[in-house]
Amino acid sequence: MDTSNLPDFRAGIDIHRVSDGSIVSGRVDSEEAILVRRGDAYFAVGAQCTHYHGALASGLIVGDTVRCPLHHACFNLRTGAALRAPALDPIACWRVERIDEKIFVRERIPEAPARVMPSTADAKAALNSVAIIGGGAAGLAAADMLRREGYSARITIISADDSAPYDRPNLSKDFLTGNAPAEWMPLRSAEYYSERKIELLLGAKAQSIDIRQHTVMLANGRQLDFGALLLATGADPVRLDIPATGGARLFYLRSFDDSRAILAAAASARRVVVVGASFIGLEVAASLRQRGLDVRVVGPESIPFQRVLGIQLGTFIRDVHASHGVVFHLGTSVARIDGSRVTLNDASTIEADFVVLGVGVRPAITLAEQAGLAIDRGVRVNEYLETSATGIFAAGDIARWPDPHSGDRIRVEHWVVAERQGQVAALNILGRRQRFDAVPFFWSQHYDLTINYVGHAESWDAIDIDGSLNSRDCAVTYKRGGRILAVASISRDLQSLQAERDLELK
Repeated sequence: MDTSNLPDFRAGIDIHRVSDGSIVSGRVDSEEAILVRRGDAYFAVGAQCTHYHGALASGLIVGDTVRCPLHHACFNLRTGAALRAPALDPIACWRVERIDEKIFVRERIPEAPARVMPSTADAKAALNSVAIIGGGAAGLAAADMLRREGYSARITIISADDSAPYDRPNLSKDFLTGNAPAEWMPLRSAEYYSERKIELLLGAKAQSIDIRQHTVMLANGRQLDFGALLLATGADPVRLDIPATGGARLFYLRSFDDSRAILAAAASARRVVVVGASFIGLEVAASLRQRGLDVRVVGPESIPFQRVLGIQLGTFIRDVHASHGVVFHLGTSVARIDGSRVTLNDASTIEADFVVLGVGVRPAITLAEQAGLAIDRGVRVNEYLETSATGIFAAGDIARWPDPHSGDRIRVEHWVVAERQGQVAALNILGRRQRFDAVPFFWSQHYDLTINYVGHAESWDAIDIDGSLNSRDCAVTYKRGGRILAVASISRDLQSLQAERDLELK
């Protein structure tokens, strides 16, 4: 980016241009930066989020932090440290000096080294080793936080996936569309794991856990001891029992390999049927439609997302897809597939070169259940994400935790929640006793439409729409008994951040 037209903070800026709580854009030499005032304190940090390069100048200041408008990552203004996922890396940070009525940005502050972990009694159980079962969002975020917090003993990530941890949300979004090349997908380089001495076991299946002996047995016969264990096994696609003959090609989308297989099929195809009007199903539909395929969507519901987003927003999303040429077959399901012919339950048929099934996922809890851990439509954890067994934690799609905001025990299948839980679980493995109280957040992308959602509303008795769906400028608020439970927004990134902050305070 050309920063020459931005004010140079090194040359100084009048203090009256920086009001309390505001964000001023500028540069430090040729590097884009923002200047922030909190009371009598001034901070200068990098201007772009380290996740997807969101413009922090359009973000929100909360205390001594700045939050990204895209996906709600949070950074410390004093150090630049990434405090909350989805960002894992810090932003630049500079020393600031006030002289009379001007603010000057001085030298860059070095990135803070990893903390030296105190050898507390609470952390002793974990001091010899930590095992993490699951190489997804929660697993990597936990390993990353352990090292950032100064944990120096053995960390092992046991992943059934053949690929190192990658950007899973992009599987149905930019990667499938063709806007994100394969080399962008890994969350960390191979050097990252070797430099931080994180043992990453790929294609490794955990077969059993002995919670008394603190051991994990792998399918290949290897046994691993652990001081503490994090279960982050994620979820598996719901697999439909559909008769398929004549060389019918069926795909599910959960892994990097799955997405690559769909891309390969799409390269020589003209027609695709997507079974399931779920978030994953419709994101796949949007991506394949943008690749020029004829897309049909089959689903049992009459309106997509009605249970999650309500009738009005669900109808709007359906109409957006229809405006891009997607044809819906709702209120029905697939009876059988014969080669390229897809027969629905109403006896109608659709021609498809291949079929993608996206009807939801189920938490992968078999391992936890067999180990004797408490199960409650997921793995039951307390506010510290610890399971019914001391020293064993759970995070991500499998964890059902007591949510202080809704007052319910909830389980959420979303990327940012999984990462944040992995981070908090890591802190609690080290004996920090930090409650997981983050407000759930997710985003969904359909063509040029992005929906941000904060909070959690499994049921509601009122929906308020501020703005216009058709103008793609609105906030949809879900309430129960007059209490705000969640807010979905379109083109209102700052309002989404404000809603998250407000929900945190309740």
